[in-house]
Amino acid sequence: MDKIQLEKLLKIAAKREEAKRIEREMNAPDFWADREKATQLTQKLATINQLLERYDQAQSEAQLAELEKVALFTGDFDECAAILSVHAGAGGTEAQDWAEMLLRMYLRFAERKSFTAKLLEKSAADEAGIKSASVRITGLNAYGQLKGEAGVHRLIRLSPFDADNARHTSFALVEVIPELEEVSDIEIPEKDLKIDVFRSSGHGGQSVNTTDSAVRITHLPTKITVAVQNERSQSQNRETALKILKMKLKTRRIEEQKSRERSLRGEHTSAEWGKQIRSYFLQPYQQVKDHRTGIESSDPNGVLDGALDPFVEGYLKYLHSRSEMSQ
Repeated sequence: MDKIQLEKLLKIAAKREEAKRIEREMNAPDFWADREKATQLTQKLATINQLLERYDQAQSEAQLAELEKVALFTGDFDECAAILSVHAGAGGTEAQDWAEMLLRMYLRFAERKSFTAKLLEKSAADEAGIKSASVRITGLNAYGQLKGEAGVHRLIRLSPFDADNARHTSFALVEVIPELEEVSDIEIPEKDLKIDVFRSSGHGGQSVNTTDSAVRITHLPTKITVAVQNERSQSQNRETALKILKMKLKTRRIEEQKSRERSLRGEHTSAEWGKQIRSYFLQPYQQVKDHRTGIESSDPNGVLDGALDPFVEGYLKYLHSRSEMSQ
Protein backbone atom coordinates (compact mmCIF):
# COMPACT_ATOMS: atom_id res chain seq x y z
CA MET A 1 0.00 0.00 0.00
CA ASP A 2 1.46 3.38 -0.99
CA LYS A 3 1.49 6.55 1.09
CA ILE A 4 -1.38 8.20 -0.79
CA GLN A 5 -3.67 5.25 -0.04
CA LEU A 6 -2.59 5.34 3.60
CA GLU A 7 -3.35 9.06 3.77
CA LYS A 8 -6.96 8.33 2.84
CA LEU A 9 -7.30 5.31 5.12
CA LEU A 10 -5.84 7.12 8.11
CA LYS A 11 -7.85 10.30 7.38
CA ILE A 12 -4.70 12.38 7.72
CA ALA A 13 -6.28 15.63 6.45
CA ALA A 14 -9.13 15.34 8.97
CA LYS A 15 -6.67 14.64 11.79
CA ARG A 16 -4.60 17.71 10.91
CA GLU A 17 -7.78 19.82 11.15
CA GLU A 18 -8.72 18.20 14.46
CA ALA A 19 -5.25 18.95 15.84
CA LYS A 20 -5.62 22.61 14.87
CA ARG A 21 -9.08 22.73 16.51
CA ILE A 22 -7.75 21.31 19.79
CA GLU A 23 -4.79 23.72 19.71
CA ARG A 24 -7.23 26.64 19.34
CA GLU A 25 -9.18 25.37 22.36
CA MET A 26 -5.97 25.05 24.36
CA ASN A 27 -5.15 28.69 23.67
CA ALA A 28 -8.40 29.84 25.31
CA PRO A 29 -7.80 31.58 28.68
CA ASP A 30 -10.29 29.34 30.50
CA PHE A 31 -9.01 26.08 28.97
CA TRP A 32 -7.91 24.63 32.33
CA ALA A 33 -11.13 25.64 34.14
CA ASP A 34 -12.38 22.10 33.51
CA ARG A 35 -9.20 20.21 34.37
CA GLU A 36 -10.52 16.75 33.48
CA LYS A 37 -11.70 17.81 30.02
CA ALA A 38 -8.48 19.78 29.45
CA THR A 39 -6.37 16.75 30.35
CA GLN A 40 -8.36 14.53 28.00
CA LEU A 41 -7.97 17.01 25.12
CA THR A 42 -4.24 17.38 25.80
CA GLN A 43 -3.81 13.62 25.69
CA LYS A 44 -5.92 13.39 22.53
CA LEU A 45 -3.77 16.00 20.82
CA ALA A 46 -0.62 14.11 21.79
CA THR A 47 -2.08 10.92 20.31
CA ILE A 48 -3.03 12.65 17.04
CA ASN A 49 0.38 14.33 16.77
CA GLN A 50 2.07 10.98 17.37
CA LEU A 51 0.24 9.50 14.37
CA LEU A 52 0.88 12.56 12.17
CA GLU A 53 4.58 12.46 13.02
CA ARG A 54 4.78 8.76 12.12
CA TYR A 55 2.99 9.41 8.83
CA ASP A 56 5.15 12.41 7.91
CA GLN A 57 8.37 10.54 8.65
CA ALA A 58 7.37 7.23 7.04
CA GLN A 59 9.61 6.49 4.06
CA SER A 60 10.68 2.86 4.19
CA GLU A 61 8.55 -0.14 3.34
CA ALA A 62 8.73 -1.28 6.98
CA GLN A 63 7.46 2.09 8.24
CA LEU A 64 4.58 2.05 5.75
CA ALA A 65 3.75 -1.53 6.76
CA GLU A 66 3.51 -0.45 10.42
CA LEU A 67 1.19 2.41 9.43
CA GLU A 68 -0.90 -0.04 7.44
CA LYS A 69 -1.57 -1.86 10.72
CA VAL A 70 -2.83 1.43 12.19
CA ALA A 71 -5.33 1.56 9.32
CA LEU A 72 -7.01 -1.52 10.81
CA PHE A 73 -8.42 0.68 13.55
CA THR A 74 -11.66 1.69 11.85
CA GLY A 75 -14.12 1.04 14.70
CA ASP A 76 -16.39 3.84 15.92
CA PHE A 77 -14.46 4.30 19.18
CA ASP A 78 -11.02 2.87 18.37
CA GLU A 79 -9.33 6.23 18.93
CA CYS A 80 -10.79 6.60 22.43
CA ALA A 81 -9.01 5.92 25.69
CA ALA A 82 -10.00 2.61 27.28
CA ILE A 83 -11.44 1.79 30.70
CA LEU A 84 -10.33 -1.79 31.37
CA SER A 85 -11.55 -3.84 34.34
CA VAL A 86 -10.46 -7.29 35.54
CA HIS A 87 -12.66 -9.47 37.77
CA ALA A 88 -11.59 -12.72 39.42
CA GLY A 89 -13.84 -15.68 38.73
CA ALA A 90 -14.94 -18.33 41.18
CA GLY A 91 -12.10 -20.31 42.69
CA GLY A 92 -10.75 -18.21 45.53
CA THR A 93 -7.03 -17.51 45.70
CA GLU A 94 -6.29 -19.27 42.38
CA ALA A 95 -8.65 -17.03 40.41
CA GLN A 96 -7.64 -13.91 42.34
CA ASP A 97 -3.96 -14.51 41.59
CA TRP A 98 -4.87 -15.03 37.91
CA ALA A 99 -6.77 -11.73 37.88
CA GLU A 100 -3.68 -9.93 39.19
CA MET A 101 -1.53 -11.63 36.53
CA LEU A 102 -3.89 -10.30 33.86
CA LEU A 103 -3.83 -6.80 35.34
CA ARG A 104 -0.03 -6.86 35.22
CA MET A 105 -0.17 -8.10 31.61
CA TYR A 106 -2.23 -5.08 30.53
CA LEU A 107 -0.07 -2.64 32.48
CA ARG A 108 3.03 -4.10 30.80
CA PHE A 109 1.31 -3.90 27.40
CA ALA A 110 0.55 -0.23 28.04
CA GLU A 111 4.18 0.34 29.05
CA ARG A 112 5.45 -1.35 25.88
CA LYS A 113 3.19 0.91 23.79
CA SER A 114 4.25 4.05 25.69
CA PHE A 115 0.61 4.43 26.76
CA THR A 116 -0.44 6.12 29.99
CA ALA A 117 -2.14 3.83 32.51
CA LYS A 118 -3.91 5.20 35.57
CA LEU A 119 -5.19 2.79 38.18
CA LEU A 120 -8.73 3.77 39.17
CA GLU A 121 -9.51 1.02 41.66
CA LYS A 122 -7.88 -2.13 42.98
CA SER A 123 -9.60 -4.46 45.42
CA ALA A 124 -6.97 -6.70 47.01
CA ALA A 125 -7.84 -10.28 47.90
CA ASP A 126 -7.32 -11.67 51.40
CA GLU A 127 -4.43 -14.06 50.68
CA ALA A 128 -3.01 -13.20 47.24
CA GLY A 129 -4.07 -11.51 44.05
CA ILE A 130 -7.03 -9.19 43.51
CA LYS A 131 -10.79 -9.46 43.48
CA SER A 132 -11.07 -6.71 40.86
CA ALA A 133 -9.29 -3.72 39.41
CA SER A 134 -9.97 -0.95 36.90
CA VAL A 135 -7.47 1.08 34.91
CA ARG A 136 -7.75 3.97 32.44
CA ILE A 137 -5.40 3.55 29.47
CA THR A 138 -4.69 6.37 27.01
CA GLY A 139 -2.60 6.31 23.85
CA LEU A 140 -2.83 5.84 20.09
CA ASN A 141 -5.99 3.77 19.42
CA ALA A 142 -5.98 2.56 23.04
CA TYR A 143 -9.56 1.24 22.91
CA GLY A 144 -9.01 -0.24 19.45
CA GLN A 145 -5.93 -2.05 20.77
CA LEU A 146 -7.70 -3.42 23.83
CA LYS A 147 -11.34 -4.01 22.82
CA GLY A 148 -10.57 -7.58 21.76
CA GLU A 149 -9.49 -8.41 25.32
CA ALA A 150 -13.08 -8.26 26.60
CA GLY A 151 -14.30 -11.67 27.69
CA VAL A 152 -13.32 -14.64 29.85
CA HIS A 153 -9.65 -15.63 30.09
CA ARG A 154 -8.72 -19.16 31.23
CA LEU A 155 -5.46 -20.22 32.90
CA ILE A 156 -4.26 -23.84 33.24
CA ARG A 157 -1.21 -24.36 35.49
CA LEU A 158 0.28 -26.25 38.40
CA SER A 159 -1.00 -24.35 41.41
CA PRO A 160 1.58 -22.48 43.53
CA PHE A 161 -1.04 -22.43 46.30
CA ASP A 162 -1.70 -26.18 46.37
CA ALA A 163 0.50 -28.29 48.67
CA ASP A 164 0.07 -31.21 46.25
CA ASN A 165 1.12 -28.99 43.32
CA ALA A 166 -1.99 -30.13 41.47
CA ARG A 167 -3.10 -28.76 38.11
CA HIS A 168 -5.76 -26.03 38.36
CA THR A 169 -7.94 -24.13 35.91
CA SER A 170 -8.75 -20.51 36.77
CA PHE A 171 -10.99 -17.93 35.13
CA ALA A 172 -11.12 -14.14 35.09
CA LEU A 173 -13.40 -11.73 33.27
CA VAL A 174 -12.04 -8.69 31.44
CA GLU A 175 -14.31 -5.76 30.57
CA VAL A 176 -13.23 -2.99 28.19
CA ILE A 177 -15.22 0.13 27.33
CA PRO A 178 -14.26 3.27 25.40
CA GLU A 179 -13.91 6.51 27.31
CA LEU A 180 -16.73 8.44 25.69
CA GLU A 181 -16.45 12.22 25.62
CA GLU A 182 -20.20 12.81 25.49
CA VAL A 183 -22.46 11.03 27.98
CA SER A 184 -24.85 13.89 28.76
CA ASP A 185 -27.64 11.97 27.04
CA ILE A 186 -27.49 9.34 29.78
CA GLU A 187 -29.67 10.37 32.72
CA ILE A 188 -29.76 8.26 35.87
CA PRO A 189 -32.42 8.86 38.54
CA GLU A 190 -31.00 9.00 42.07
CA LYS A 191 -33.34 6.19 43.11
CA ASP A 192 -31.52 3.87 40.69
CA LEU A 193 -28.18 4.40 42.43
CA LYS A 194 -26.70 2.72 45.50
CA ILE A 195 -23.61 4.64 46.63
CA ASP A 196 -21.17 3.16 49.15
CA VAL A 197 -18.14 4.86 50.63
CA PHE A 198 -15.26 2.70 51.82
CA ARG A 199 -11.64 2.96 52.90
CA SER A 200 -9.09 3.57 50.17
CA SER A 201 -5.74 1.86 50.64
CA GLY A 202 -3.70 3.80 48.09
CA HIS A 203 -1.27 2.47 45.48
CA GLY A 204 0.50 -0.82 45.87
CA GLY A 205 -1.27 -1.71 49.07
CA GLN A 206 0.39 1.13 50.96
CA SER A 207 -1.75 3.18 53.30
CA VAL A 208 -1.30 6.40 51.37
CA ASN A 209 -4.91 7.36 51.78
CA THR A 210 -6.59 5.97 54.87
CA THR A 211 -9.73 8.11 54.81
CA ASP A 212 -13.12 6.79 53.74
CA SER A 213 -12.76 8.41 50.31
CA ALA A 214 -13.23 5.49 47.93
CA VAL A 215 -16.63 5.32 46.23
CA ARG A 216 -18.60 2.39 44.83
CA ILE A 217 -21.72 3.11 42.76
CA THR A 218 -24.16 0.35 41.86
CA HIS A 219 -26.78 0.90 39.17
CA LEU A 220 -29.68 -1.06 40.66
CA PRO A 221 -31.64 -1.84 37.46
CA THR A 222 -28.63 -3.38 35.67
CA LYS A 223 -26.46 -4.35 38.70
CA ILE A 224 -23.50 -2.61 37.00
CA THR A 225 -20.98 -1.57 39.66
CA VAL A 226 -18.17 0.97 39.38
CA ALA A 227 -15.60 1.67 42.09
CA VAL A 228 -13.01 4.46 42.08
CA GLN A 229 -10.49 5.09 44.86
CA ASN A 230 -7.44 6.85 43.44
CA GLU A 231 -8.70 10.39 42.85
CA ARG A 232 -7.79 13.14 45.32
CA SER A 233 -11.07 13.32 47.20
CA GLN A 234 -14.33 11.51 47.82
CA SER A 235 -16.21 13.97 45.57
CA GLN A 236 -13.75 13.40 42.71
CA ASN A 237 -13.99 9.63 43.16
CA ARG A 238 -17.77 9.91 43.05
CA GLU A 239 -17.68 12.14 39.96
CA THR A 240 -15.33 9.78 38.10
CA ALA A 241 -17.31 6.69 39.12
CA LEU A 242 -20.57 8.26 37.93
CA LYS A 243 -19.01 9.23 34.60
CA ILE A 244 -17.68 5.70 34.06
CA LEU A 245 -21.09 4.29 34.97
CA LYS A 246 -22.67 6.51 32.31
CA MET A 247 -20.05 5.31 29.80
CA LYS A 248 -20.91 1.70 30.65
CA LEU A 249 -24.62 2.34 30.26
CA LYS A 250 -24.12 4.13 26.95
CA THR A 251 -21.81 1.37 25.69
CA ARG A 252 -24.43 -1.17 26.78
CA ARG A 253 -27.09 0.72 24.82
CA ILE A 254 -24.87 0.78 21.72
CA GLU A 255 -24.05 -2.94 22.10
CA GLU A 256 -27.73 -3.83 22.49
CA GLN A 257 -28.48 -2.03 19.24
CA LYS A 258 -25.63 -3.85 17.50
CA SER A 259 -26.81 -7.13 19.00
CA ARG A 260 -30.26 -6.59 17.54
CA GLU A 261 -28.70 -5.90 14.15
CA ARG A 262 -26.52 -9.02 14.41
CA SER A 263 -29.56 -11.05 15.38
CA LEU A 264 -31.35 -9.85 12.26
CA ARG A 265 -28.35 -11.00 10.22
CA GLY A 266 -28.28 -14.35 12.04
CA GLU A 267 -25.08 -13.60 13.98
CA HIS A 268 -24.48 -14.01 17.68
CA THR A 269 -21.60 -13.03 19.93
CA SER A 270 -21.16 -13.28 23.68
CA ALA A 271 -18.53 -12.29 26.23
CA GLU A 272 -20.17 -13.80 29.28
CA TRP A 273 -18.98 -16.23 31.94
CA GLY A 274 -18.62 -19.76 30.62
CA LYS A 275 -17.35 -18.78 27.19
CA GLN A 276 -13.62 -18.10 27.26
CA ILE A 277 -12.04 -16.08 24.48
CA ARG A 278 -8.46 -17.16 25.22
CA SER A 279 -6.68 -19.94 27.10
CA TYR A 280 -3.24 -19.71 28.69
CA PHE A 281 -1.55 -23.10 29.20
CA LEU A 282 1.45 -23.17 31.55
CA GLN A 283 1.09 -26.95 32.15
CA PRO A 284 1.37 -29.60 30.72
CA TYR A 285 2.70 -27.56 27.77
CA GLN A 286 3.37 -23.89 27.02
CA GLN A 287 0.79 -22.18 24.82
CA VAL A 288 -1.64 -19.28 24.54
CA LYS A 289 -4.53 -19.74 22.14
CA ASP A 290 -7.24 -17.29 21.11
CA HIS A 291 -10.41 -19.26 20.46
CA ARG A 292 -11.92 -16.65 18.12
CA THR A 293 -9.04 -16.01 15.76
CA GLY A 294 -6.94 -19.16 16.12
CA ILE A 295 -3.87 -17.03 16.90
CA GLU A 296 -1.40 -18.98 19.06
CA SER A 297 1.84 -18.33 20.92
CA SER A 298 4.28 -20.85 22.38
CA ASP A 299 5.60 -18.17 24.78
CA PRO A 300 2.95 -17.64 27.48
CA ASN A 301 5.42 -15.88 29.75
CA GLY A 302 6.11 -13.33 27.01
CA VAL A 303 2.39 -12.82 26.46
CA LEU A 304 1.83 -12.38 30.20
CA ASP A 305 4.63 -9.81 30.10
CA GLY A 306 2.57 -7.72 27.68
CA ALA A 307 3.49 -9.12 24.24
CA LEU A 308 -0.07 -8.93 22.95
CA ASP A 309 0.51 -7.47 19.46
CA PRO A 310 -0.18 -10.72 17.48
CA PHE A 311 -3.48 -11.16 19.34
CA VAL A 312 -4.47 -7.50 18.85
CA GLU A 313 -3.69 -7.57 15.13
CA GLY A 314 -5.32 -10.98 14.71
CA TYR A 315 -8.54 -9.78 16.35
CA LEU A 316 -8.70 -6.64 14.19
CA LYS A 317 -8.24 -8.72 11.02
CA TYR A 318 -10.90 -11.12 12.32
CA LEU A 319 -13.33 -8.20 12.72
CA HIS A 320 -12.53 -6.93 9.22
CA SER A 321 -13.10 -10.34 7.67
CA ARG A 322 -16.44 -10.70 9.47
CA SER A 323 -17.44 -7.21 8.36
CA GLU A 324 -16.64 -8.04 4.73
CA MET A 325 -18.60 -11.30 4.94
CA SER A 326 -21.70 -9.52 6.28
CA GLN A 327 -21.73 -6.90 3.53
